[in-house]
Amino acid sequence: MDYRKAAEEVLAAVGGKDNIVSAAHCATRLRLVIADNDKLDEKALEDIEGAKGTFQAQGQLQIIFGTGTVDKVFEQFIAITGIDASTKDEAKEAAAGKQNVFMRAIKVLSDVFVPIIPAIVASGMLMGIMSAVSYMGTSVADGGAGFFVLDTTTVWWRIASLINACALGNLQILLGFSAAKVFGGNPYLGASLGALLISSDFISAYDASTAIANGTMITLDVIPGLYSIDWIGYQGHVIPILVGVWILCFVEKRLHKVVPEMFDLFVTPLVSVSVAAYLTILFVGPVFVWLENGILGVLQFLLSVPLGLGYIAIGLIYSPSVVTGLHQMYTTIDVGMLASLGVTYWLPIASSANIAQGGACLAVAVKTKSDKTKGLAVPSGISCLLGITEPAIFGVNLPRVKPFVCGMIGSACGALVCYITQLAATGTGVTGIFGILLCINQPIQYIIMFAVAFGVAFGLSFITAKDDDKKGAAKETLPESSPTPEPAAVIGANHTAETICSPMTGACVAMSDVPDKTFSTEVMGTSTAIRPTDGRVVSPADGTVTMLFDTLHAVGITTAAGAEILIHVGLDTVEMGGSPFTAHVKQGDTVKKGDLLIEADLDAIKAAGHDTVTPVIITNTADYAGVKRVAEGTDVSCGDAILELS
Repeated sequence: MDYRKAAEEVLAAVGGKDNIVSAAHCATRLRLVIADNDKLDEKALEDIEGAKGTFQAQGQLQIIFGTGTVDKVFEQFIAITGIDASTKDEAKEAAAGKQNVFMRAIKVLSDVFVPIIPAIVASGMLMGIMSAVSYMGTSVADGGAGFFVLDTTTVWWRIASLINACALGNLQILLGFSAAKVFGGNPYLGASLGALLISSDFISAYDASTAIANGTMITLDVIPGLYSIDWIGYQGHVIPILVGVWILCFVEKRLHKVVPEMFDLFVTPLVSVSVAAYLTILFVGPVFVWLENGILGVLQFLLSVPLGLGYIAIGLIYSPSVVTGLHQMYTTIDVGMLASLGVTYWLPIASSANIAQGGACLAVAVKTKSDKTKGLAVPSGISCLLGITEPAIFGVNLPRVKPFVCGMIGSACGALVCYITQLAATGTGVTGIFGILLCINQPIQYIIMFAVAFGVAFGLSFITAKDDDKKGAAKETLPESSPTPEPAAVIGANHTAETICSPMTGACVAMSDVPDKTFSTEVMGTSTAIRPTDGRVVSPADGTVTMLFDTLHAVGITTAAGAEILIHVGLDTVEMGGSPFTAHVKQGDTVKKGDLLIEADLDAIKAAGHDTVTPVIITNTADYAGVKRVAEGTDVSCGDAILELS
């Protein structure tokens, strides 16, 4: 193959050097960030010498050349263009920078929330269950259903209360830690700012309405006679803490550059946290309180708009308001209506929104082939149906955008049912499945609302969700015509029949179950895949380590009999920069079957949002008359036969 010619063809097909923002490569693909996609020559991309397929994903144009080949093409490409080689992280950042402001904001929210989703899923589900049990077990005189006597003083109930309050009650601390990591600052300073903003010295945001009503709100002068603030904490809020942590990280990173090293340890943290705290408490927070009060007034007005148009509008915007934390203030509307009317028309709309987001989330769970996505979407969707939406919104629906919008539409339809049936609740605090207890005088109407909201959101989300979704971003897709290499009629002179053994312990799965089209369509050669239960990666045969990528996520072995094997540990793990991998060999080493090649931290890979499924590819399939899978659908251990070459 003429590698320089391939590089020249790539350059011509992408519209020249001036149309390239950055260039990088991984074990199998050339990864380019393109300035103007309209300048791409799709036909020329398909005809590039040696290319096995092209696709665009997450802002990158990816051209598959295969292991070994991509390195040589990349070298020629850099030599021809004179472009500085980018790291995978730099290419990823460049790709993200091309997205519009809305998509970048969604990405930030996703990056911040995904690591903490397991904590808030568990806390949220238990909180929903306990809220319903507490309501049903409280006496009618105390405002509950009174179906049974509930003793909340037992040690069992108190421990459960601690568990349900743990993550959501301290959400700002988790957000601060996670956001600081995303913004490139010290996560412990971020957590400190989060803790500061929910300090017990503040009046809790949950008690603000009561404090205003009974005259106990604390108001402090910032500029006497001109500007004052209410002394309210930020429980339940998201945007203020993210803005505050961004300020903290902005200051911190610049101080590290100018503060002498001997003072940096105490000066930088002190100044960074102090500046962020003052700006957030004095200006950022109050701005959002002002916006919230204005929006609440508009929402109360919308309830009176004829023909249900106001209900529909509220149904559409309720879930977006959860993103800002505004929903924590909606209790004031419920309380006001209950005081003046004896019922609240607001809570059923809120319930409709929660149910709809749950329906959209569960549709993703049903449609996806990714075990990771399914494992997140199922409990998150159930949590929604119990009244806690944050796990589903931030972990599943919002990052994928379409399910979130489908949930908004389902919510609007459910809200219209609320208007038509004049559905009202006799109390506040419980939504979702158990919200029917607050609408006990109109159970049929509530069930109809539930069915409409859930059904519309589920149906639309199921239709629009991609069944090969991995991470909620645009999936990697290949042209339908991408060819699978055809085996040669005879074995080459240097290639003899042999058995390839499993490099890992786990389940040997069908390639159609691998949620990455590059691997599942076998454009690089006949393959099998292991879903590992252990992170040890061993040599599948006697041979030589011919490729060990710098990020350690993939290793190539050429066997003594001539088979060329690529072991790709996990999907998209190149983005982790080698952090979960430990290499025990280097390129050029001679190895025996069963020798340890790499150790992978599977938990770290999963925590980063990546699938651990490991394709094992015979990249020179064309040199063999046949490559047969012999273990698909079974559990295998290191050393068990998985492929037979003939």
